[in-house]
Amino acid sequence: MISYIIVSFVSGILFGVLNSLINANPLARKLHEVYKPIAKTSLNIPLGVVIDLVYGFIMAGIFLLLYSSLPGEIGLVKGISFAFLAWFFRVVMSVASSWMMFKVPAATLLYTLLAGLGEMLILGVIYGFFLKPWA
Repeated sequence: MISYIIVSFVSGILFGVLNSLINANPLARKLHEVYKPIAKTSLNIPLGVVIDLVYGFIMAGIFLLLYSSLPGEIGLVKGISFAFLAWFFRVVMSVASSWMMFKVPAATLLYTLLAGLGEMLILGVIYGFFLKPWA
């Protein structure tokens, strides 16, 4: 239980850090200009931190719930499998919807796909290394 709490907290913090790195870098800012007309002009940072922490706990919990069903014999492989699953449901489906509904440049969609894959792989590897189901 202690490892779940620690890993969940760390992954929640990592969510926030990675999202900042992914979305605030110069390339991302240029690619995301398409969203400028509908983007908020300021962010509620404390609420964002809380949301990222909640995501960390939820993602770690789902990983543990799915652990025995994920492919692979070792935690690392299970973590990578989970990363691809999370990437599909969190990123790929969102990008596909954006592609269908909005005029978003292909480069922006591709960046979102690749950055999201990197983020999910980092989190999946952490879950795979440090989380094991309770006996």
